Amino acid sequence: MARLADYFLVVTYDLDKRVEGEGQGRILQRFPEKDWEDSPFPQGIELFCQPSGWQLVPERQPASFFVAVLTDINSDRNYCACFTFWEGLDRLQLQKAEASEADEVDEAPAVVQSAQVFAPKSLVLVSRLDYTEVFRNCLGLIYTVHVDSLSVPLETVVGNLLTCIIPIAGGSQPGQEEREESLRTITLGAGDRQVIQTPIDDSLPVSGTSVAQLFRQLGIINVLCLFCAALTEHKILFLSSSYQRLTDACRGLLAIMFPLKYSFTYVPILPGKLLEVLSTPTPFIIGVNSFFRSETQELLDVIIADLDGGTVTIPECVHISPLPEPLLQQTQTLLSMILDPELEFADQAFPPPSTQPSALKIQDKEIRGVFLWLFARLFQGYRWCLHIIRIHPEPVIRFHKAAFLGQRALTEDDFLMKVLDGMAFAGFVSERGPPYRATDLFDDLIANQVERIRQEETCPHKAMNHVKELAEQLFKNENPYPAVAMHKVQRPSENSQTTTQNQTQFPGLDDVAVQLFIDHAAAKLRTAPPVVKVELKGMVPSGPPLGDTVDRNGSVMANSARRLEVVRNCITYIFENKMLEAKKLMPAVLRALKGRAARICLTQELNQHVLQNRAVLDDQQFDYIVRMMNCTLQDCSHMDEHGIAANLLPLVTAFCRKLGAGITQFAYSCVQEHMVWTTMQFWEAMFYSDVQNHIRALYLETEDNNSEQQDGSAGGREISALDLASEQNRLWPTLSKEMQAERVQKEESTVFSQAIHYANRMSYLLLPLDTSKNRLLRSSGLGDVESVSNSYVTNSIAGSMAESYDTESGFEDAESSDVANSVVRFINRFVDKVCNESGVTNEHLKALHTMIPDIVQMHIETLDAVHRESKRLPPIQKPKLLRPTLLPGEELVMDAMRVHLIPDGREEATGLMGGPPLLPAEGAIFLTTYRLIFRGTPTDPLVGEQVVTRSFPIASLTKEKRISVTLPMDQFVQEGLQLRSCTFQLIKIAFDEEVASDLAEVFRKHMHKLRYPQHVQGTFAFTVGQCGKLAVEHKTKDKNQSLKTLSKNLVKSAKRTIGRQYVTRKKYSPPTWENRSSFQSELDEDEISVSEEVDQSSLTLSSTIRSSDRQTMSNVVERACCRDYQRLGLGTLSNSLTRSKNEPFRISTVNRMYTVCRSYPGLLIVPQSIPDTTIQRICRCYRQNRFPVVCWRNSRTKAVLLRSAGLHAKGVVGFFKSPNAPSSVPSQADSTSLEQEKYLQAIISSMPSYSESSGRNTLSGFTSTHMSTSDSSDKLRQPKIGALMKQVMGTKEDVPGTFSRGALGQRAKVISLSQPKVSGKARNPPRGKWGSIRGSGRLSAYNPDVGTRLAGKESPQPNGGPSEALFLRQQKAYLYIIGDKAQLKGGKQDSFQQWEVVPIEVCDVRQVKNSFKKLMKACVPSTSTTDPNMSFLRCLEDSEWMALLHRVLQVSVLVVELLDTGSSVMVSLEDGWDVTTQVVSLVQLLSDPYYRTFDGFRLLVEKEWLSFGHRFSHRGAQTLGSQSSGFTPVFLQFLDCVHQIHLQFPMEFEFSQYYLKFLAYHYVSNRFRTFLLDSDYERIELGVLYEEKGERKSPQVCKSVWDYIDRLNKKTPIFYNYMFSPEDEEVLRPYTFISNLKVWEFYMEETLSEGPSYDWELRGRQERIAEETPEKPDSSGPKSHRHIVWPCYDSLSKVVPDAITKLLQDLQSLEAELGQTSEKWKDTWDKMKNSQKTEIKLESKPSFSSSLLMSSNLSHQRRSQGVYLQESGVGSSINLAMDCEASATSTPVAGRPSTSTLYSQFQSTESENRSFEGILFKKGALLKPWKPRWFVLDKTKHQLRYYETRQDKECKGVIELADVESVIPGTPTMGAPKNIEEKAFFDLKTTKRVYNFCAQDSLNAQLWMDSVQSCLSDA
Repeated sequence: MARLADYFLVVTYDLDKRVEGEGQGRILQRFPEKDWEDSPFPQGIELFCQPSGWQLVPERQPASFFVAVLTDINSDRNYCACFTFWEGLDRLQLQKAEASEADEVDEAPAVVQSAQVFAPKSLVLVSRLDYTEVFRNCLGLIYTVHVDSLSVPLETVVGNLLTCIIPIAGGSQPGQEEREESLRTITLGAGDRQVIQTPIDDSLPVSGTSVAQLFRQLGIINVLCLFCAALTEHKILFLSSSYQRLTDACRGLLAIMFPLKYSFTYVPILPGKLLEVLSTPTPFIIGVNSFFRSETQELLDVIIADLDGGTVTIPECVHISPLPEPLLQQTQTLLSMILDPELEFADQAFPPPSTQPSALKIQDKEIRGVFLWLFARLFQGYRWCLHIIRIHPEPVIRFHKAAFLGQRALTEDDFLMKVLDGMAFAGFVSERGPPYRATDLFDDLIANQVERIRQEETCPHKAMNHVKELAEQLFKNENPYPAVAMHKVQRPSENSQTTTQNQTQFPGLDDVAVQLFIDHAAAKLRTAPPVVKVELKGMVPSGPPLGDTVDRNGSVMANSARRLEVVRNCITYIFENKMLEAKKLMPAVLRALKGRAARICLTQELNQHVLQNRAVLDDQQFDYIVRMMNCTLQDCSHMDEHGIAANLLPLVTAFCRKLGAGITQFAYSCVQEHMVWTTMQFWEAMFYSDVQNHIRALYLETEDNNSEQQDGSAGGREISALDLASEQNRLWPTLSKEMQAERVQKEESTVFSQAIHYANRMSYLLLPLDTSKNRLLRSSGLGDVESVSNSYVTNSIAGSMAESYDTESGFEDAESSDVANSVVRFINRFVDKVCNESGVTNEHLKALHTMIPDIVQMHIETLDAVHRESKRLPPIQKPKLLRPTLLPGEELVMDAMRVHLIPDGREEATGLMGGPPLLPAEGAIFLTTYRLIFRGTPTDPLVGEQVVTRSFPIASLTKEKRISVTLPMDQFVQEGLQLRSCTFQLIKIAFDEEVASDLAEVFRKHMHKLRYPQHVQGTFAFTVGQCGKLAVEHKTKDKNQSLKTLSKNLVKSAKRTIGRQYVTRKKYSPPTWENRSSFQSELDEDEISVSEEVDQSSLTLSSTIRSSDRQTMSNVVERACCRDYQRLGLGTLSNSLTRSKNEPFRISTVNRMYTVCRSYPGLLIVPQSIPDTTIQRICRCYRQNRFPVVCWRNSRTKAVLLRSAGLHAKGVVGFFKSPNAPSSVPSQADSTSLEQEKYLQAIISSMPSYSESSGRNTLSGFTSTHMSTSDSSDKLRQPKIGALMKQVMGTKEDVPGTFSRGALGQRAKVISLSQPKVSGKARNPPRGKWGSIRGSGRLSAYNPDVGTRLAGKESPQPNGGPSEALFLRQQKAYLYIIGDKAQLKGGKQDSFQQWEVVPIEVCDVRQVKNSFKKLMKACVPSTSTTDPNMSFLRCLEDSEWMALLHRVLQVSVLVVELLDTGSSVMVSLEDGWDVTTQVVSLVQLLSDPYYRTFDGFRLLVEKEWLSFGHRFSHRGAQTLGSQSSGFTPVFLQFLDCVHQIHLQFPMEFEFSQYYLKFLAYHYVSNRFRTFLLDSDYERIELGVLYEEKGERKSPQVCKSVWDYIDRLNKKTPIFYNYMFSPEDEEVLRPYTFISNLKVWEFYMEETLSEGPSYDWELRGRQERIAEETPEKPDSSGPKSHRHIVWPCYDSLSKVVPDAITKLLQDLQSLEAELGQTSEKWKDTWDKMKNSQKTEIKLESKPSFSSSLLMSSNLSHQRRSQGVYLQESGVGSSINLAMDCEASATSTPVAGRPSTSTLYSQFQSTESENRSFEGILFKKGALLKPWKPRWFVLDKTKHQLRYYETRQDKECKGVIELADVESVIPGTPTMGAPKNIEEKAFFDLKTTKRVYNFCAQDSLNAQLWMDSVQSCLSDA
């Protein structure tokens, strides 16, 4: 029973304590005056009566009512019902108060006299019970009695109110007297009656309609959000302008949290004065009036719910964990079915008639039903995770969180984790944990409805029915008798409320009278018999165990049964000592152990092998068991949610091995490295579960002794500990005191003994094997050798390494005590915690504390012995380290370091794509002066005999980063390195534990020194063959002093100001280069004199160059450029000396001292008319002084290609803007720009087309020269240029007055139709203006025509009248300047100039660098990823590499077109050494077939890339100085472009794709000196440039990559392209669309068997070594000759060579056998080719080229459309004379006579041995077409021969009839000749293959079949 009201107060406005208008309230009266003992009077009620502050108001306000909640110090809630009404103040009081205030204030008060003022007064009820309506009625009644002046004395009413006593809760079955209990009618003695219905079960909250209201105000999502926030302990603030609504909302929120109780700050109405409470750090639920909204704005971590606006605002920094799916979805569905039932039928054509939501109070209970259902699902099975650790004197219960989450498979779920960690759940466990107590609705739900709830998960309607049932029970609980809800309470009469006359003040009540009532009632209570309410306790049912319910959600491993089988077998093998079998299964087992099922299986299996807590193993068994344990523990989280570590804990102390006399090593010393052992929660959970088991055993014994006969009734099911405890609790009151004490004592000692046991166990797992290492205090698991947990340790590493660790003099004791101390501290903390929780006595606790240090110390001593012995074990067998083969001159810098090569993101080698897992592999890393090499063997025993090699040149290292790696075999983290190379290789290694970390550091340092030498002379190409010193001293004497001095002199002079000096040498006679010795000391004494000279430009070359320099010049002349200039007819040296005027160009020596431009070659081609002085002036306008020079001339159109850098910014303006007013005196700036114009003009006038046409105004001359030189194909091509330009520049804005709109439109249309080969726009085409067409102003009449002409339309005047001529003259510039768009901004074209600027956007170096990084990551990812956004193609696209290639190719094709139509082109982009070089060299490659041969390509690279100063060292970051600039593969980009062209025109190149890969590899490898340094000038300075010719002393060390390639090419056809059969003067125009570009194999391929195949010597050596090791006689039976080829392991070109290479090899080996001297492969090949050519008689049209690949008859048209022959895709053939079957794609060619004419051609000329002959169509090999052939059946030779044609003497092939098995009618297959009847087909089956034939008709076919058949039968 409880009092309805504890206190009644009257609170009024306090006139005496007003502070600056802020009033205060004071308690006028309170009853009773002294506090009740059981409920002290709450403080601060005055604040809560007027939460917004006490104020006087000018108008009377209506009376208000709300309930505030105060929480007292014992965290009991007091409900304060406040009823407030307003009373007028009389003048006197107010004035008195103000006068007293005015004394303090100086000024007199200014009070408005007339207005009446009203003050608030509150009647307050304080109660422990929450009956809002009853309180409203009672206080309303008191007010009514006062206002309406009823006859009842107020004292009586208050007295009755305070003495009213009601029951707390009704009984469970309402009988009659029960009914009295739960229904209490009360009256306050004023003619009123109220019925109070108390709930049946007070553990369920009472909510009225507050929950439904809350959902109406905020909506489903918002309330769910608040619900989750409250459960996960966030701060929640409600805002509303109504106080009662705030209280209701808070009450509603708490009601839906049932069965969890909110235990933090809970203030539904917070007074304004206490707003600072909101900044408390603890969670809260608080309500505040909207009046204070502004003050809540700056709260950063508070979730604000505005009830009036219906919004919930969540700050950015707050993350609310949502309910786990699918629960969230299902809850939302159910809630919307309740709140908005129409939603479900909203779309139905015939919605059901009534879908109204239930009444509010029912709806309220339905919503609560949903949340009950939700909690039943969230906490389902929680009772199975309770550990009961004490039963007597009262139960102590702990919840095993990890196990609960593990079994629910929700370990990752944020929400549930937080809820379980929260205070509310802790309260839930302590309240609902005890197994013997009264149960309620929730207990029933979670125990008995599990199955039902599970079925409802999928069906919301079933769930809805369940929810409705729950709602019914909840409603019943709140309103047990809905019928009896009658209230009779008077309200104040209308007039009394509205009267404005001065009401009487609320009177003071008589204390004594009220107190009398209270005392009287108290006395009556004392005499009355006590009401004993029987509390119905019972056993709490647990429901079905969790395991069964959750297996569906648990992630089931695929084919887990198979995996478990593997695990079981492996363990069986280990214990049966079948070690080889076990070893094979091991990798599979370790993979399987990733899954939970397999790990549990492992613990069960191992358990079976333990006898009496012990299992002694031998070394190898021990190793394997430990390894499996480590693998199992490795994936356990520190929570151990699946209890796997718990199951292993007893096992690690059971498995052991004998190390020596009396010394045993247990498994625990090898599995310590796991997080789980250092986690306190794990040990607690383990401890509690063990204690529970022991206590259960304790009581089971007593049960057994008492009653044996119960066994049958128990139904065989084990009694759980909770059931036992509940039984014991029930019996507890019946036991005697002694019995009780005895049980308590037994339990306590059980806990105590377990604590000792655990102290031991913890010391086992926390003390490392080698206690001199500090393991606990160490942050990472690295750094120490033996204590690392795995088999290697157990066998430990013998040798000096282990020793060196122990000799850390003197510190051992200190350190070991350190470990001991930390372990002791950890165990003490644990013991304190668990013993306090489980009620261990203080004496026992003290005893434990004294024991622990001893336990630890003892254990350390035993470990020392074990550690000593374990060191003596023989080291474990590790794979032998394989030495790599080194190049001549390559030396090891660091010896082998044992490492593991770990798989990266490429899947081929890991076995994921099929094939054996070659990686991870175990071996060693070697650092040589040239390469970084890994060699080793795969760890997977099934491929153990393969050798894995990965290597790359140290110079190509682009990124090195430290990683830490967990190896799958040995579960511990290793330190590792990830090394990335720009040869598209990635080496990811983990150092073996025998490698000390400082050694790894040394390795890194050495690597850095080698990668970035101080000077380029430190690179391998220079140091090769010297002793392997790490840093090259610069002072060392150079081998060739003579060169040195010579180059020094050149350089000295170059360094002076622009060349006034030149160098002379005395006493110097040049030795011949051939026999010069490597040290010419006599040259060292050369004297050098520098003399002043007049003006150089006046001197001729011969006079300038003294004898000393002539030597140099002769070399300069020999350089590539000069040879090429002579080939192109651009002038010879002698020519330029005599200044012959008829030559338009001359070779200028202005730069021979490299004074004009450092990065240009010494000899340059300039226009004949330009003197050297001009050049020296012009060059200043260009960046890096790189002025325009000629580098190629079209032999047909005589157009020239020039290259230069971009102009300096100031130059641009002066150059391209025409001056507004031409000034008479040119300024300095103008003069240079005039000279530039003169220079360009000179170039233009050198073109024959210009010089001829410039004489006449009509264009007839021009047209004739131009048109006559261009052949017909040229005419077809002209239209392309306009389109090309448009694409290259992107014409977004058109220039007014240049094209009319219409014309542009047409242009656009045409391009798409007529240009199949023009590259598509780049993804973001560079936009630019189409430069003006000459003199556009005067051309207005023909404007439309310009556009159409460029777009390739026919001109409207076909007669070629003047307009066309004029138009043509205007249309084509003589010189196009390809410039960088960014630089040409604002340049205006002069209408009379003959050149035109084409602005394009170029990719700058940064773009290339970033793109390349991304390309490397795409082609060689460092980790495999399943993210679809990281797929290979997506990454490739993101890298934009293809887009860059497209852009370069596109510009190049444009330039080729322009040159081909007779315009000259000057490429002047950036600094003239990156993109310019790419474009210029591609243009030459496409235009001139010479550059597509070996010699030509070499010349092209030497000329354009090396001589013209592409900065190889800088772009390749080859030295320390250029390290910061990073690696930029400009040259690689060029090679990739060549590769793309090669793919499209495979027959145009003499070299193969391999040649390009070879260059791509070696241009970064630094093996050769060719690609070092940035310019010829630097090469001369170092003396590198000319030595290549002279020095032949050490032939095995090649300095130049070209010499190397030449040598190699003589030996093997590896670089040669067999398909090479060039067209004469063919200009290539490749497709450049991105879709036409292919990813280069070079980026992707890898050969793990031998490493990169580009160092050719290594290949030969490895093979020789392999041959030398003799095969052991193999007794296992016949060996298979088949060889499996793995794409990432074998070198395909070697294992599967193409047919021609194979035949050439066979030829050589046969020659060797016969003892002939084998001739070079090239001679053999050329012989074959020539004999073939002479024999071929093509019967087709003359348009056929006769130099095609043998006889494969592919016409020019076919080829130019890109017949695509693979590199080695040539099939095998009968003999080297390859018939059409063997050529890869011979298709019937247009232009061959039709078959009908063929038939009639044949007359039999020769009858030798021809029994039967005629024409048959024969089907070629796979994917080949049908061909007509002349067949001859020869009875005498017994063969069927066939010839290409009737006249052909050369037999194409022979079918031996002896091999023929049958002749049968056939069916037409794909590609068979058309219009031939089906019966004409027949097949000839031989032992080797089936031939398909087709005759002219069925008759003919029958004849053939009969003839062959007769031949066969004759035989």
